[in-house]
Amino acid sequence: MIDQTLDLTLFDRVVATGSMSAAAREMGLSLAVVSKRLGLLEQRLGVRLLNRTTRKQALTDEGQIFHVCCQRILAEIAETERLMTRQAGTVGGVLRITAPRAFGRRHLAPLLVAFRERHPDLRVHLELSDLWVDLVAHGIDVAIRVGTLPDSSLVAQELAPNYRVLVASPDYLARRGTPQDAGDLQQHDCILFGNAPHGDWRFVWQSEMLRIQVRDTYVVDDGDTAHELALHGAGITQKSIWDVGDDIKAGRLERVLPWLQIPASPLHAVYPHSRHLAPRTRAFVDFLRDRLRATWRWS
Repeated sequence: MIDQTLDLTLFDRVVATGSMSAAAREMGLSLAVVSKRLGLLEQRLGVRLLNRTTRKQALTDEGQIFHVCCQRILAEIAETERLMTRQAGTVGGVLRITAPRAFGRRHLAPLLVAFRERHPDLRVHLELSDLWVDLVAHGIDVAIRVGTLPDSSLVAQELAPNYRVLVASPDYLARRGTPQDAGDLQQHDCILFGNAPHGDWRFVWQSEMLRIQVRDTYVVDDGDTAHELALHGAGITQKSIWDVGDDIKAGRLERVLPWLQIPASPLHAVYPHSRHLAPRTRAFVDFLRDRLRATWRWS
């Protein structure tokens, strides 16, 4: 395709300058190269485009038709390049995002409204899923992900801190008592969730790793359900601070053993590649990082 575009340009310049030698000088090619390429073009088309003598050249009837087509095609290519150049500095088009359900509803949706207020030409397609979506196969511009990221060709940029906390409802703690150390968790109802939930809870305390086997009173495959169970006094669960922060501030949930650290990975923006990244994707990732870090109020 590149060679064909070059041949169209070469033919157009031969016609415009009036000779192959003039076209060769203009394009920085040798006369032999221009002559050979023009001959191959005519051979490929199966028609003669130019009647040439040592003193002059003239378009054949087929050459006149082909030249009109060449001019139209080259003009469309030039216009497309101008459009892409303008787009390179414009945040517009369709931004396709995927994110975990809970985080998308609570945090991402309002931030998207604020982002579009800055860039009204932008359209947003948001896919909320707790499954790992193949970005390339689904045409996704950027994914918001939490947890350990597998090795891949994807680019991962840290957006904001994240950590998990133990929470329970005030009603549950009033009935069952508040744990005073990690070992007390074994006497409490615990809510487990995830694709492969297990009761082996791990914490860091004074640089040492603690492992506590808790009672799996409730086992669910959905984080939102675990959240609701905790709100209704079912027991103690581990959740991301991004999921339960508003409930803690409102008093609907209380942190349990807040001095224990639970290992967790930061929030990441993940996208297929960084080279020639669309302005809308780059602007959104920068905006999201600034906003999430500015609203980080947990310690």
